[in-house]
Amino acid sequence: MSEHRRKTPQPQGGGRAAARRAAQQSSGRRAAPSRGVTSESPSGSSGGDSPYGGRAEARRAAQRGGGSRRAAEGGGAGRGGGGRRRGGGDGGHEGPGRGRGRGPQRPAKKRFIDYPRAGKYGFRRWVPSWKLVSSLCVGFLGLLMGLAGIAYAMVEKPKVNEAAEAQNNVYLWDDGSQMVATGGAVNRQIIGYEQIPKAMRDAVISAENKSFDHDRGIDPMGIARALFNMAKGGETQGGSTITQQYVKNSRLSQEQTLSRKFQELFITLKVSNTMKKSAIMEGYLNVSYYGRGASGIQAAARTYYGKDAVDLNPSECAFLATLLKGASYYDPAGATDVDPAQATPQLNTERAKKRWKWILDEEVNDGRLSKAERVKYTEFPMPDLPKKNAQLEGQTGYLVELARQYFLSNNSDVTAEMLSRGGYQIKTTFNKKKVNELKKAVQKVYDSKIKPKQRPKTDTHVQFGGGSVDPKTGAIVAIYGGQDATKHFTNNANPTGAQVGSTFKPFVLAAAMEYGKRNPALSEDQSASERTKVSPLSIYNADNKLKIKKYNGEIWTDENGKEWLQANDGGESKGNITLREAMQWSANSPYVQLGMDVGTDKVKEVAMAAGLKDDEQMADSHVPSFSIGTSSPSAIRMAGAYATFAASGQQREPFSVSEAKFDGKTIYRHKDAPKHAFDAAIADNVTDVLKNVVEKGTGTPAQIPGRDVAGKTGTTDDNKSAWFVGYTPQLSTAISMYRLDDDATNKNRKFEKMYGTGGERTIHGASFPAQIWHDYMVGALKGKPVLTFPEPGPIGDKVYGGGAQSPTPTPTAPTTPSPTMSVTESPSMTESPPAPDPSETCGKFDWDCQQNNGGTNSGANGGGPGGGSTSPTTTPEPPTGGNGNGGGNGNGGNGNGGWFGGPTG
Repeated sequence: MSEHRRKTPQPQGGGRAAARRAAQQSSGRRAAPSRGVTSESPSGSSGGDSPYGGRAEARRAAQRGGGSRRAAEGGGAGRGGGGRRRGGGDGGHEGPGRGRGRGPQRPAKKRFIDYPRAGKYGFRRWVPSWKLVSSLCVGFLGLLMGLAGIAYAMVEKPKVNEAAEAQNNVYLWDDGSQMVATGGAVNRQIIGYEQIPKAMRDAVISAENKSFDHDRGIDPMGIARALFNMAKGGETQGGSTITQQYVKNSRLSQEQTLSRKFQELFITLKVSNTMKKSAIMEGYLNVSYYGRGASGIQAAARTYYGKDAVDLNPSECAFLATLLKGASYYDPAGATDVDPAQATPQLNTERAKKRWKWILDEEVNDGRLSKAERVKYTEFPMPDLPKKNAQLEGQTGYLVELARQYFLSNNSDVTAEMLSRGGYQIKTTFNKKKVNELKKAVQKVYDSKIKPKQRPKTDTHVQFGGGSVDPKTGAIVAIYGGQDATKHFTNNANPTGAQVGSTFKPFVLAAAMEYGKRNPALSEDQSASERTKVSPLSIYNADNKLKIKKYNGEIWTDENGKEWLQANDGGESKGNITLREAMQWSANSPYVQLGMDVGTDKVKEVAMAAGLKDDEQMADSHVPSFSIGTSSPSAIRMAGAYATFAASGQQREPFSVSEAKFDGKTIYRHKDAPKHAFDAAIADNVTDVLKNVVEKGTGTPAQIPGRDVAGKTGTTDDNKSAWFVGYTPQLSTAISMYRLDDDATNKNRKFEKMYGTGGERTIHGASFPAQIWHDYMVGALKGKPVLTFPEPGPIGDKVYGGGAQSPTPTPTAPTTPSPTMSVTESPSMTESPPAPDPSETCGKFDWDCQQNNGGTNSGANGGGPGGGSTSPTTTPEPPTGGNGNGGGNGNGGNGNGGWFGGPTG
């Protein structure tokens, strides 16, 4: 066999490296004679020069010689590599008809798309050529242009008349029956371009799109911003030109999606190419939303100024142009449905004035308004107050607005403008029977006791608010928002600013059970981890003007170094009593000191865990008075927070919408999401303490015979507000009362004192609020099963605070309790035969009864100037005072001889 036909030695090890070396050796032998190299060694390992100067050159030589790296890998292993690849190398067994490296090579077949690239190796094999890249770009652009052409041909111009055909929204009671159909009534009248004042067109162009007269209707930068924000999941943005806004506002569907943005782009291009600028401006002003349910310039002119659009002056036009930026934040009347904190009448008015002035100045700068004309308009054109739909009179307006606010705040896919177009069916949680019962209970007080014509100084501006929540679900079943939603625009069931007073004390007690009393011997950091859980039987000092101390015994002072002396209602001092008794008689000093011992920050945490909100008028928690109700949450929130106690510590957010549909499809459904606020043992013990308040303390007017009732009265300084919040196992309800001018535009309005209101010397939680609560709950629970509260288990340790000392082992002589103390220190004493009771001749809640039922602070002073007799003070029930004019000063009461007897809260 000739030298050039000699078979290459077979490598002992497999792999590509071995095959590569074999290919190099084979190629080297073929090339050696031509270069005069006598050595047969392919690698030059014995000291000779390398025939090719490196492996890379050897591989290239192998390729030129008809071999290839892959053929070498196949053929070099002796497996007939020539049979795998055309033009295989010299090594290996010959394949059938192939594998001869010296024969002429057949050129490789060219591919239409050379990818992966032939003749390239490593990463270069996967790098596309410039020809391929160019071809793909041209093809892609051609495809896009084709699709864009098809899309442009398929889209239609906006139809303003169709956009004007809004539908009503239907609100349903909790049983599915219709409450009212409103909120989407057509409030748009299409007017022609010539009826739109030039001042309005100029104001809009200067404020919204200065280049409107000559642009193509597209703002590329604005579109890029919108697409970028949507792609990264941020807040969506609309088109920035008037043409784009016209297209957006004209479409019935308002979803914010990428496909919708592209569709609007093509519609905008078609509108810009096929419509005159005057037609675009006319359409834009006829479909834009101006707030208060008004769509279109004509509806806006009538809604805000009671005139036709053609009669608007430049100043009024500038204000209406302001609303296009967002009516919810520029309507001086406010928009609590969007943002109760930032969309207040005051803040909205400030924003509106600032932008109104800016628009007029911009018109001057743009040459659209003369300076001489501008100086005429220096006073802000305050619009008219909102007008209510007659369908929304009474409580209906409050119910609809509350459901509307809840639906919008809990459904990000539906905007206020979309809702105003109508077509939604909203099922509320409101129970028609309960709403009517609550309205009837409040109206009974108004009709029989509130006489503004007879007592204008004391009975004007009297307001009641109420909220009722199902503890098992959190559903708001009834509210009382005011006498008439079309006349009194503030919903009194929402936050009003009325402080809740002593109804806040249950949260202090719950915090003492949850976190415990801090160790006064330890630093603040150390005491945080070493606490003593507090029992309701703990003893605290209930003296009037008690000097409040920090948890470590230091006197608390304010920033001016002034000490805090806590007063009790009526100036009473009760000495050392249990926390249970302090709640029963609504003594302030024990709970203020308890709050300091536990930490007012912990009290706030418990209140929020129960359902109150930090952003809903929560007071400063760094002062001692925080524990006795300086905060002013809404009636709904207070009812919801007490419902947490009724539900043994399970908190549920109050809600007013259970389901919503659009075009027959369900788009929202409430999901029950209970939270664990605190242990059942804590909630049940608080309930037991509050049950005692109704049975023996300040809440006796709220008793419902045969049912378990727990509740608390609340009265604030200067008699400016009074509350009763209570619950049964099935229902939690809060009632508030205060005097406040209902004119929301009056910046100087303030809460007024209620001394003498309703013919009573003072108003307290046990008076009108407790009476309304009682009458409502009796009607609302009629026919419902009688349920009882869970029995509370033992909790916490008996601690002493506020200066009360624990008993010493040294026996002391028994002391006869004073008449003042006998009620609280002898709660288990057998009742003595009752004195003649006015209720034998007058019903307990017979308001027309002429007999007095004034309370007493001490039995000895019961008769007072009126000469009435006093009842024995050994009974655990609140004593009644005499029937004279003085009426006595009953325990916890003010003895005014007024309508309601017993103590105050």
